[in-house]
Amino acid sequence: MNPKVSIIILNWNRWKDTIECLESIYHINYSNYDVILVDNSSTDNSIEKIKEYCKGKIKVQSKHIKYNHLNKPIKIFEYTQKELKTLKNRTDEYYRIPSSKKITLIKNKKNYGFAGGNNVGIRFALNTDSQYILLLNNDTIVDPDFLAELIKTAQKYRNKGSIQSLLLKPDGKLIDSLGQEIYIWSAMDKGINSTYNPLKKDREIFGACAAAAVYPKEILKKIGLFDENFFVIFEDVDLSWRIRLEGFKSVLAVNSIVYHKRGISESINQHKTSDLMEYHYNKNLLSTMLKYYPLSHLFGSKNLNKTIFYLKKAILYSLKVNKTLELSRIILSNIWLRISMFNHPLLYEIQNEWIIQ
Repeated sequence: MNPKVSIIILNWNRWKDTIECLESIYHINYSNYDVILVDNSSTDNSIEKIKEYCKGKIKVQSKHIKYNHLNKPIKIFEYTQKELKTLKNRTDEYYRIPSSKKITLIKNKKNYGFAGGNNVGIRFALNTDSQYILLLNNDTIVDPDFLAELIKTAQKYRNKGSIQSLLLKPDGKLIDSLGQEIYIWSAMDKGINSTYNPLKKDREIFGACAAAAVYPKEILKKIGLFDENFFVIFEDVDLSWRIRLEGFKSVLAVNSIVYHKRGISESINQHKTSDLMEYHYNKNLLSTMLKYYPLSHLFGSKNLNKTIFYLKKAILYSLKVNKTLELSRIILSNIWLRISMFNHPLLYEIQNEWIIQ
């Protein structure tokens, strides 16, 4: 029996992408999984549209997959956040239904961002019989063998904290992500927009891009979930640092293929100049650097002006969006966290191995 996997998909006002993603999941060559769809308080009637899809009333129009009417209707097990607090076990009916004919729908009472929204799904999954928890962006389309290959890699390597699928652009010709790359002033997806040539061997990476990444359940119980102070941007980088600092590694599963539209990221980039997104970007960049980067790079004579520049930007935009107290609290908490890690045996080693100058 293949190990059980909980697949968590977060939706916020993008139901057309979401149902195409769902349709591709229900085509996979892996039989032991749960789909947990978390709606982050959408305002575009997403929940009703997704329900219509599950009933077979909306047919997915896609260049990448052929719509399958045979698994419709898909049984919906629907919960509010309040109902989750008193839910102890799934019903016997749930376990009788095949993976490809059921879905768990969790309705958040507000938009908790990428970090908080996914955490709602992860907390639910941690209390199920799944061995692995898979985070999957709703703007992805999965290859039929993606999960079988992902779990094959997960079971092959010891001491693994996360395993990422190889992410491609929708045309399959360009790379979207080969894992996270860490730079002094940012973090990026390795290989993004470069030509894709099939890779032969799985490889170690700094950490997994959470657009398509699986985590052993026991790892998340030990490490913890996303830091919700991030809200959006760099939350998966922060999680990768914490995984590394506990002595676990991350791997790219080169035969697990997922196609990523990067619609959410593009939306973020398009609104990068908005005050709120500028606030989150600068706040989260500073948070990551204060917690994990060499202090000599942040406060040495060479880079001090740049550190001050990002701090000023974070303060400026916190004033614009009325989040100055929040920013102060987060910066102070990050300073205390860094103080607690001064003697961490792995921090210096990870900095030297993975931060690209």
